[in-house]
Amino acid sequence: MKHLKFILAFAILFTLSGCSVSYNFTGSGKIDAKTFQVNYFQNKADVVEPGIERTFTRRLQDLIQNQTNLSLTNSNGDLVYDGEITQYRISPMTATADQRAAQNRLSITVNVRFTNKNKEDDDFEKPFSFYYDFPGNELPTGSTLNNALEDIFERITQDIFNESLAKW
Repeated sequence: MKHLKFILAFAILFTLSGCSVSYNFTGSGKIDAKTFQVNYFQNKADVVEPGIERTFTRRLQDLIQNQTNLSLTNSNGDLVYDGEITQYRISPMTATADQRAAQNRLSITVNVRFTNKNKEDDDFEKPFSFYYDFPGNELPTGSTLNNALEDIFERITQDIFNESLAKW
């Protein structure tokens, strides 16, 4: 009886040793890369807000570093993010009775080219965009602009991450 328990326990352990579950909290699967590179995103929009290209580039770098174990490099990265800001637009969304804007919308579009040197099937070129609504009596400057860029870039960078690494 003692040997039977030992054999049964050994059989169960042997059977379960081949099983594994891989999970991480970022939602990305196994990444077949060690390095990534985010090239400077030029601002090619018709309306240019100074400095947003630098802010966007850094936000994308920070997000990937914080959510993966990839190392940031300046050249020859296994994963390469490249592109440009193609749209920066402010549009009135609602009007008051006296034909003034009651609410405005700041929209930003970023065209992204993603290259995976280890798995070319993952490569893509795609626009990502998002918006921020603000009161019509405010200008998109100072804290209003900072809040807008924070919300817009958070969403766009997360969408880029999901498309390139999380495969959602």
